[in-house]
Amino acid sequence: MPKQNRSKTSYVGVYFVEGTAIATGKPERIYYIMYRRDGRLVEEKAGRQFQDNMTPAKASRIRAERIEGKALSNTARREAVEAARRAEESRPTLSRIWAEFKRQKAANKSIYDDKLRWNKHLKAAFGEKTPPEILTLDVDRIRHRLTKSGLAPATVKQVLVLLKRLINFGVKKGICPAPDPQKLNIEMPKVRNQKTEDLTPEELDTLFAALEDESNPQMAGLVRLALFSGLRRGELIRLKWADLDFDRGFLTLRDTKGGGDQRIPMSKIVREILENHPRIPESEYVFPNPSGGQMAECTASQGAKKIRDRAGLPKDFRPLHGLRHSFASALASSGVDLYAIQNLLRHQTPGMTQRYAHLRDQALRGAADVAETAIVGTAKGTEKGKVVHLDNRNQGGYKK
Repeated sequence: MPKQNRSKTSYVGVYFVEGTAIATGKPERIYYIMYRRDGRLVEEKAGRQFQDNMTPAKASRIRAERIEGKALSNTARREAVEAARRAEESRPTLSRIWAEFKRQKAANKSIYDDKLRWNKHLKAAFGEKTPPEILTLDVDRIRHRLTKSGLAPATVKQVLVLLKRLINFGVKKGICPAPDPQKLNIEMPKVRNQKTEDLTPEELDTLFAALEDESNPQMAGLVRLALFSGLRRGELIRLKWADLDFDRGFLTLRDTKGGGDQRIPMSKIVREILENHPRIPESEYVFPNPSGGQMAECTASQGAKKIRDRAGLPKDFRPLHGLRHSFASALASSGVDLYAIQNLLRHQTPGMTQRYAHLRDQALRGAADVAETAIVGTAKGTEKGKVVHLDNRNQGGYKK
């Protein structure tokens, strides 16, 4: 700054220049101070006359504090602010861990639900905390809040599972240190609401009637295929015409939940549904959106719910997931082997299929009863419809 523009004050090391007020455009003094720090001459702004309510005396006090080391220089203060900003950006907060988790898991089918859980339930409570700063009490509070809000235990559990996954991910990737197990224990709520949804014959009739009246053939076909194939929502909307092998009677599911591609057989009715389903020109998808691209998961769910409501099905019946259960229940009730059901549903573990075991057992008991009736009616060793055991008959070398 040219020296001729400076005006001295009665205070040593304090001067001002004539400037213009930013807010009003009127003349305004801008005060500066000069002092030495570590043998180096420092010249810096103290403040504006009106904007900062600056006076020569106030500027002199600021100069004295900086000479004595009680206050940082402007440059040092800016450097400290910048260092704090960099330190904050590098802090391994859960928000930072989530950003990296989302980036690496972008192709996972569950990331859509994870985004909802993060934004709705975890971000505000834990976003600015690092995993070592999260305490068991914090987790207990959010579990209590979610439960009190009416969320099902299974939903609360999924929120806490995501929290635990994020912490484990951060530790595994070296983003953050592991929290102290004495300070953080994520206790999961007990879930006893495993639900096997099924439809009665009457409910199936109303569903078929609603499908006949559905004005959107894409949605009607999608719901029909869900019922007769047990495909998941994501598998349905990703299904392409190139994945259908009508010659061999198979369809290929791409990038499934269990990992990789999988082939499943077409039943007669599945083949009929697909062969009669209208194909949208220029679209590779079996069930596309109006522009021919892949249908959104929320669109599929909302459309299925509208059909459910028109059919008068229970409000807690969850399409399209409930139709998958109905498909599995129909198989089990017909006595189909649980291993076959596991493969058709593409369950990763037998335990996921075990919920249908009681239906299969009922079917097998019914089959056994049929066999017994047939044997009783035709066996030679009967008397008036009652089975007479050979070891109770004095014939063929057997004793009474």
